[in-house]
Amino acid sequence: QVQLVESGGGLVQPGGSLGLSCVASGAIFNGDAMGWYRQAPGKERELVATISSGGSTHYPDSMKGRFTISRDNAKNTVDLQMNSLKFEDTAVYYCYLRRTWGSTFWGQGTQVTVSA
Repeated sequence: QVQLVESGGGLVQPGGSLGLSCVASGAIFNGDAMGWYRQAPGKERELVATISSGGSTHYPDSMKGRFTISRDNAKNTVDLQMNSLKFEDTAVYYCYLRRTWGSTFWGQGTQVTVSA
């Protein structure tokens, strides 16, 4: 099993920046991918970014340019740096870890609110 704990959410003004962090514990395997999803009220959960164990990153087109994902395999952490935040970035952000065979573990989520 894997436990994921996110931190760093909060309230930020439009145009501001915020960093999220997630630490994984338990059975972490070489090859596990990690990343972030988010879910806004009344909307489906959407992918924000993913990073492989080797450091390859993927961002959906809608997330490119303002979000940066990074990973520290020695510490089992994955971070998300968010810049130029917009009202529509308000959501609960979830960290995940995905096995090579597809099993996925989720964190409890951290709230990000963009408001003036």
